[in-house]
Amino acid sequence: MNAPAPIGTREKTQRYFRRLTRYYLWFTACFGLFLAALAILEKEGMPRQWIGHLYMFATIILYATIGVVSRTSNVSEYYVAGRRVPALFNGMATAADWISAASFISLAGTLYLHGFDALAYVMGWTGGYCLVALLIAPYLRRFAQYTIPDFLAARYGGGSGNRGTAVRALAVAATIVVSFTYVVAQIYAVGLIASRFTGVDFSVGIFLGLASILVCSFLGGMRAITWTQVAQYIIILIAFLIPTMWLSVKFAGNPVPQVAYGSVLPKLAQREAQLARDPREQAVRARFQARADADAARLAQLPHSWETGKVEAQHRLDAARAGNASLGEIRNAERALLSYPRTADEAARTWTEQRAANLARAQPPEPHAEPFPGKTREESDIRRNNFLALVFCLMFGTAALPHILMRAYTTPSVHETRVSVFWALFFILLIYLTMPALAVLAKYDIYTAVVGTDYASLPTWVSYWANVDKANPLISIVDINGDGVVQLAEIAIDGDVLTLATPEIGGLPYVISGLVAAGGLAAALSTADGLLLAISNALSHDIYFKIVDPGASTQKRVTISKLLLLAVAFIAAYVASQKPADILSLVGAAFSLAGSTLFPALVAGVFWKRANHAGALAGMAAGFLVCLYYMLHTNPILGGSLDGAWFHIAPISAGVFGVPAGMAVLVAVSLLTAPPPRASAGLVEHIRAPE
Repeated sequence: MNAPAPIGTREKTQRYFRRLTRYYLWFTACFGLFLAALAILEKEGMPRQWIGHLYMFATIILYATIGVVSRTSNVSEYYVAGRRVPALFNGMATAADWISAASFISLAGTLYLHGFDALAYVMGWTGGYCLVALLIAPYLRRFAQYTIPDFLAARYGGGSGNRGTAVRALAVAATIVVSFTYVVAQIYAVGLIASRFTGVDFSVGIFLGLASILVCSFLGGMRAITWTQVAQYIIILIAFLIPTMWLSVKFAGNPVPQVAYGSVLPKLAQREAQLARDPREQAVRARFQARADADAARLAQLPHSWETGKVEAQHRLDAARAGNASLGEIRNAERALLSYPRTADEAARTWTEQRAANLARAQPPEPHAEPFPGKTREESDIRRNNFLALVFCLMFGTAALPHILMRAYTTPSVHETRVSVFWALFFILLIYLTMPALAVLAKYDIYTAVVGTDYASLPTWVSYWANVDKANPLISIVDINGDGVVQLAEIAIDGDVLTLATPEIGGLPYVISGLVAAGGLAAALSTADGLLLAISNALSHDIYFKIVDPGASTQKRVTISKLLLLAVAFIAAYVASQKPADILSLVGAAFSLAGSTLFPALVAGVFWKRANHAGALAGMAAGFLVCLYYMLHTNPILGGSLDGAWFHIAPISAGVFGVPAGMAVLVAVSLLTAPPPRASAGLVEHIRAPE
């Protein structure tokens, strides 16, 4: 049993906790005053763009200030915040680290678009954190090192330097691949939010956000990131709850959305049934079906249809110029020619995507609360299987994310780690239990306040968000049947816009829209901070210090970590500026890779003494390769085809094959090779010993 802390130490810890509480209460009060001041300025006529600039720059300056105040060159402070973060605050920091841009921006929109099926994200991510609490986090804290590769190298090295080096190197590679994929999604979201709310170019927005990330993580490492993330969680919570509570009061007369939206669901179901039977809706859907049929006909006649279409596009432009058409008509013809597929292969991809989009809009609305709807039993079973596969991948991926597991090292004791996991789960659930409510309330608002409205009377937020990105409109409402009335099938909405537009959908002032954008920015920055630190620490501590230069001074180790962090941050920013994929796709890939590569080795390392060096190496490699192969084989973005999917499982759930493969290979190879040395078994006994 651990000896109780001396009375003097407990008093010092309590004073430290009270001081932190006082600081963050003052911060919350000042943030409230800042919101009130902006509300007054908006009422006095301050332009929207200025409010957006104030939000963005005020929050970035705040995070940078915390980074400057928390700067350090001490190894323990830089890597693990001195192992003195109280459980409550570590829970808040972990929640901020966890609630990424995908959670804050995309999840509510995904629930809006896909209904019950999207609950897989809520269940998977929340359930994954339960696995962290039960299987891994407390045992890592007892190990008391700095990184995840540290643990795996010690557990599977067995006293042999070469063995430990091989496992460490493979764990570092996995950490980099997983964390880099995830951080690109966060930096992409930073650019998205900055460009939409300040009017700057997307790439400029990325580097503005990157400046805030670097000041925090570069100067103070884990110490600066921890205290910044606590402040960011407060902003995230306020930003998410205010508009959702407003919608809850508006439609249910109850300010507790998690409870109130249950009374709105039956009303939404009734409205969905009305729209499914509406003759005007059916007429619009028939037009989309006709477009899909036309796309299918063009695909069947390739390459002849591509050649004919290109000639027709050129003839339309020539006719517009020769017939003295208006400048707008000529420009439309020019754009049509420029956007026409350049090759027959490109035409095949483009028309296939168009056909899929038209077919989707030709379908009647699916009931939001109905689980796994499908025209046939087989289709319903496929959706159910994909739901369960996604939950599986997100759970096991969560339990192996290096930047989340690193936070287990920052608390004063194993007991504090267990308590901090409870607080983290509590703070995460405050947001995650609200997201389904937001999706239902916003959907009911749109289905009743927008659908059936005259085009001349559309809410102002529709035109605003339609013009934010004219190349890829976030919302599009086009009068397909020409009756002057909005039909549901005429609305195309990007899921990422829902959370950001919720204040305006609910009729709240723009100052709340800016607050929501600040919350989304905080979510992206907080996760990006942790991910970049996980990568740089793995490179500086596990590669440079443990392998290249074991005699390096503490000052040199921290300096190397900072330089590597800069390099990784700029590479990630460059990749994000290329807009590689949507946020949820990138995040889903990271979770599948993390679960497939690291989870089997971590859990076996804690609970199975017989797991050895050869088994760990083989299991990590097998899990990674199976997961990567399935992604490349089935994901159209990566050159694959859904026709090759196993059991109709979507590419985002590749980990459902990678995790079992990694675990099976680890077990088989461990049993077929020599048992691990006594040192490895001793480490297992140490980390699992009673407190």
